[in-house]
Amino acid sequence: MKTLKDLKVGKTAKVVKVHGEGAVRRRIMDMGITKGVEIFVRKVAPLGDPMELAVRGYELSLRKADAEIIEIE
Repeated sequence: MKTLKDLKVGKTAKVVKVHGEGAVRRRIMDMGITKGVEIFVRKVAPLGDPMELAVRGYELSLRKADAEIIEIE
């Protein structure tokens, strides 16, 4: 299973599924990360956390721990 955490800077991927449960999953989905949406990795912080993503026309910062539960293709 490939996750958003594994995606390199400058690459785009399509979301297959958002794993996890409860409030964390709901928060990620409320930010616009749902099945079928394309995500572009703009930057990663120097120490690797957080990641800056482009999703649905806006920029979003996401921790690697949260990116780990987002399955991509």
